[in-house]
Amino acid sequence: MTRAATKPVPEHRSHYRVFRTIATRWADNDMYGHVNNVVYYGWFDTAVNGLLIERGALDIHRGDTIGFVVETQCNYFAPLAFPQTVEAGIRVAEAGRSSVRYEIGLFAQGAETAAAQGHFVHVYVDRVSQRPVPLPAPLAEVVQSLKR
Repeated sequence: MTRAATKPVPEHRSHYRVFRTIATRWADNDMYGHVNNVVYYGWFDTAVNGLLIERGALDIHRGDTIGFVVETQCNYFAPLAFPQTVEAGIRVAEAGRSSVRYEIGLFAQGAETAAAQGHFVHVYVDRVSQRPVPLPAPLAEVVQSLKR
């Protein structure tokens, strides 16, 4: 079975609902002088979870519900490097009963198009049983506000 491939293109910052600023660190650069690809996934996680915590939708220490990442993907368009500041744009593409697909665009500070963009899917589970649960009301409200 073959599938027609479409080449990803960097999106404009206007396609994202909210932004969070991330400072790069010296240790983020690899031997080629730009941020190592594994760091991008950490920025995705930091941007989304930071926003959810800030808005009272996630309590990582005492909350009954936690999110597990079950899928992730990233496309790279332009290098980022320390000491740049990164602006992470966030939106929600899809939300189900217990899962959310977050899409993130990473922009050099002030840039109009993404240097990298991708997504990850969280499945929300009960902290103790680790079984999927419906999105709690505060989380569902934040998710709704991030829909594109």
